[in-house]
Amino acid sequence: MSAISYIKTILNEISPRANIASLSENVKGDIVAGITVGIIALPLALAFGEISQLGPIAGVWGAIAGGIVGGFFGGCLVGVSGPTAPKAAQIAAYMSFFVIGSTNNPDLVAAFSIIFLSGIILVIISFAKISHFIHYTPYPVVAGFMCGIGVIVILTQLNAFVGLEVKKSIDDVIINLSDTINNANIEALYVSLPSLAILFLWPFLGKKYSILNKVPAPLTALVVGTCLAQIFNLDIPYIGDKMGNTDANQIFSIYLPDFSRTISFISPAFALAALAILDSLLSCKVADNITGERHSSDRETFGQGMANIAAGLFGGVTTATATMRTVANIKFGGKTPLASIVHGLTLLAVLLGLGSFVAKIPTACLAAILFKVGIEILDYRIIPVINKLPIKDLIIFCMVLFITVYEDLMVAIAIGVIFAVLSSVKDLKDIFKEKNIYDFVDFSDSDYAKGLDANEDNHSNIKILNPKGSLFFGSVEKLIKSFNQIPKDNPVIIDMKEVPNVDLTGIFGLEDLVKLSQSQNRNVAIANVNEEISSKLIALKFVENIGSENIDETPAKFFQKINNDSIARY
Repeated sequence: MSAISYIKTILNEISPRANIASLSENVKGDIVAGITVGIIALPLALAFGEISQLGPIAGVWGAIAGGIVGGFFGGCLVGVSGPTAPKAAQIAAYMSFFVIGSTNNPDLVAAFSIIFLSGIILVIISFAKISHFIHYTPYPVVAGFMCGIGVIVILTQLNAFVGLEVKKSIDDVIINLSDTINNANIEALYVSLPSLAILFLWPFLGKKYSILNKVPAPLTALVVGTCLAQIFNLDIPYIGDKMGNTDANQIFSIYLPDFSRTISFISPAFALAALAILDSLLSCKVADNITGERHSSDRETFGQGMANIAAGLFGGVTTATATMRTVANIKFGGKTPLASIVHGLTLLAVLLGLGSFVAKIPTACLAAILFKVGIEILDYRIIPVINKLPIKDLIIFCMVLFITVYEDLMVAIAIGVIFAVLSSVKDLKDIFKEKNIYDFVDFSDSDYAKGLDANEDNHSNIKILNPKGSLFFGSVEKLIKSFNQIPKDNPVIIDMKEVPNVDLTGIFGLEDLVKLSQSQNRNVAIANVNEEISSKLIALKFVENIGSENIDETPAKFFQKINNDSIARY
């Protein structure tokens, strides 16, 4: 491919043309979804701004930049961008190295310069077309990383939860835990405990009183906590203590990057960029599983680059596609980037109109919201089966979790990936030698057709997917791509007779594939699983989650089931 052709391909890939063309497809639904998600995002944006040490208003500006700019340029039509717990925690870690003089106050110019530079790096990465490698991240690495972030968020908010100054490191939190308990501001608990109770009880109350489902739990907790603090005139820390004045001059500030310190900024900027890719594309994968669509990884990376450039200029916390907001957007009817843009405009309107209200929000209330976020971030897919994990996957998970909490997020991911690669050398060699093949054949060309009339309507449209080689983190994406080539109205049998082993990533990837198909009323089932793999699938609740009727060790028995129970309706 010539340089000119390559550039044309890149420009076509990152072009927002598809986003613009879709804006008029679901206007009413997108506006409703965007306003709703904006309301949900407000307390989260304030909280992530607080945890980042850049201030609550910076959190809102990050959400505005992510929503408007990220939505316009992003590669996931239903994605909603803004500050996230991992990215807020990461920038907070760097702020201990960038302070003003001998004070503990963060150097905002340095922070926003780093965010701006991370955006430039993301744009460059999108040109290199390497973003899709996120699909090859081993699941134990992702799970360890997310659990580590959850632990960080929970521990760092303990002090704010009881009305004390937030500690800057996990070590400080643990070392001073007894002082935190002894010096707790009891009045702060009058806000934090009710707020936390609302967050936990709201889903259960929503089942009994359906009208409550129309009001986001974080917003309810925010309003109730603020009202309690104001009614009882509680002597506790408030957001306004850190905001200063909330006039237009304070809210609207332009931060020009300090390029004279680029050498000092380059390392944290690269780390933020890498984390943005990981955080965003994992969220996009979640959206893909829900909608059945496929995002553009390179365009999403470009969109996050532009969003972070905007965030850096306007004083916003670094952004990424946020899973919680994206799922909420889909749930409330968002289908195009218009929803994300409306979400950003909603937050801008709130910022302009409710600055005085924001100043009155107790930090203990935000701590409660972040506490709940930290709990939700924990990977509840891996935790229930942690004692059943293959030893390799368990080591990777524990290693990444520990390093994430006590050292550095990106170091943890890098070490986890390296360990996974070194422990899967043989399987990776097979991929490079093209021994790992994932292709499909028509039913009539398969062993299943022997002795049967392949021309019968209930047989002829069946596709047989024949994976050959290990199903692990390096090959799952091949399986998904092959599967997606099969028309959605064709039932599929995934024949595992030439798959010698699977790892955790392979199991969860296969499970996601089957469950997504089931949600689309598509018949997909697994056949010819060897004894070793079968025991793994049972131990890790794969069989329980997809239904035992959809997996069988013997082709004949399996075909009989699929023929009798599901194929006939086609």
